Amino acid sequence: MDDRAEEVRRVREAIAAVAVDVEPAERARRLDAAMDAARLEWRRRRKEAVQEMSASGMTLREIAKEMGISFGRVRQILAEEIDPSSEEEAGTDG
Repeated sequence: MDDRAEEVRRVREAIAAVAVDVEPAERARRLDAAMDAARLEWRRRRKEAVQEMSASGMTLREIAKEMGISFGRVRQILAEEIDPSSEEEAGTDG
């Protein structure tokens, strides 16, 4: 199994393990909270990777080509503000 397939398998197993033995409404709330936290971490790690590519000397167009996304999307990722305090609030309604 290649590295990417193994990563996908582990993510799927982690999702399946969230709130297995709880009522549906609570399971849905916990899944939402887990998804919000995962999305924040994903955005942070993606931005770090793009910043590393940029710091290594790659142009934004080269990064875009490498990632298979548009030049404008690379700029958006680099400009994105990721508030670390929102991690504690991820998945809560207030």
